[in-house]
Amino acid sequence: MENRIVDARMEAFINSMDSPNPEELNILEAYAGEHEIPIIRPGTQSLLKTLLAIGKPQRILEIGTAIGFSALLMSHYAPPDCRITTIEKYEKRIPVALENFRKAGKSEQITLLAGDAGELLPTLQETYDFIFMDGAKGQYIHFLPEVLRLLSQGGLLVSDNVLQEGEILESRFAVTRRNRTIHARMREYLYELKHHPDLVTSILPVGDGVTVSVKTTK
Repeated sequence: MENRIVDARMEAFINSMDSPNPEELNILEAYAGEHEIPIIRPGTQSLLKTLLAIGKPQRILEIGTAIGFSALLMSHYAPPDCRITTIEKYEKRIPVALENFRKAGKSEQITLLAGDAGELLPTLQETYDFIFMDGAKGQYIHFLPEVLRLLSQGGLLVSDNVLQEGEILESRFAVTRRNRTIHARMREYLYELKHHPDLVTSILPVGDGVTVSVKTTK
């Protein structure tokens, strides 16, 4: 799908400057493209690498595993002793992700929780230095209270696909009827991130739109 957020030529130029990923990630990215499985875009990959280098998190929580690409990418660029917990509800993708973790030798570092994030998040008690939100877009606003409970003071919350190919700026009447609920919920989510008293947030036109939020210390 054409990116309506950033000029395509500029995006291609920026992406061409990035250093290559490990070969196993390139293979997995090619597999995702061949099977039309959405994974994080190159600009988002680059942003994650930078944020991980800055924050050096010891504990990462990911909501939305898919085939495990982003969890594996984070495992490569986070500190070696970082532990990653990732949540996935789509049953057909869970064994694929687990096999990808095994082949990469990351099964000890990455823990996959199978099930609905809305049900699993309240059961978690550990706090996380870095949370990557990349699950069902219409559920971001519903996940937020538990995500903030689990995010450590000074921790980062990164949310992907928040600008919806540019549709987010349109009136709800300009959006197809089947997308109106997600459109409204994402607008609510962005407003909450920008106005929450415990967060400082930037909305970035990277990939399909990314927010970076810091949980401020009281």
